[in-house]
Amino acid sequence: MQAAKITFIGGGNMAAALIEGLQKNQASMMSVAQPVLVVADPSAERRALLADLYAVETFADSMAAVSNADLIVLAVKPNHVRAAAEQIRTNLSPNQLIVSVAAGITLTALQNWLGGHQALVRAMPNTPAMVGSGATGLCGHPALTAAQRNLAESLMRAVGLVQWVAHEADMDAVTALSGSGPAYIFLVMEAMQAAAEQLGLPAQTAKLLTLETVLGAARLAMTVDESPAQLRARVTSPNGTTERGIAVLEQAGLRAAFAQALTAAHQRSVELGVQLSEDERAL
Repeated sequence: MQAAKITFIGGGNMAAALIEGLQKNQASMMSVAQPVLVVADPSAERRALLADLYAVETFADSMAAVSNADLIVLAVKPNHVRAAAEQIRTNLSPNQLIVSVAAGITLTALQNWLGGHQALVRAMPNTPAMVGSGATGLCGHPALTAAQRNLAESLMRAVGLVQWVAHEADMDAVTALSGSGPAYIFLVMEAMQAAAEQLGLPAQTAKLLTLETVLGAARLAMTVDESPAQLRARVTSPNGTTERGIAVLEQAGLRAAFAQALTAAHQRSVELGVQLSEDERAL
């Protein structure tokens, strides 16, 4: 990474995930020197915790935190982005790159709230970033330079896979899929473990087998040149146990349930952007 200083505005779960991922995956970054990581958060308790866990510099004042930062990550909840942006906009220089990880907040809104600043990237990472297995969608302002795009990508590649999307509207779909996706998988894991316990397995055995099954399936899918449908067919022997289980899941409407879940999450991401746009027009 080319940035010497990365400032996080907001020290919540996503900021912590990115910080931990950056520190654990320093070898994947573009420079040998570890960047200075800074966090601004109004909570003294949260600042103390982050300083203790990650040895980062902390500030209560966002204005002071962004001074001389090469990269600024807006890591606050969507309804707090405007306030965070307006607090720092008078202390920005044109070349400072700002990456927002808030769902539903458009580049246009960010630019307006930041006083016309154009070095902007929308990012939708997910919490597996803390173990270097994140999946992040990125969308940049048209005025971004190649160097700025590389900087944003380098930040997120330090914590996992990165995919740029050409159309900003697609970020709502990214939010519904990979942004919310870990929670869907955790729910599936929760259900599998509970069902195994009902069949008589001890809780710890059921948990470990569930975790390794999900991890192994994902690793296999990532390493072979076959679709999930082909992999499923390979393990589903005619008249076997897997075929019987798959039939029950199909009859229960698993595919429709996932389609409805992603559609609902997508719609909520759209709503967040619309609500904040309407709030801005009302002021």
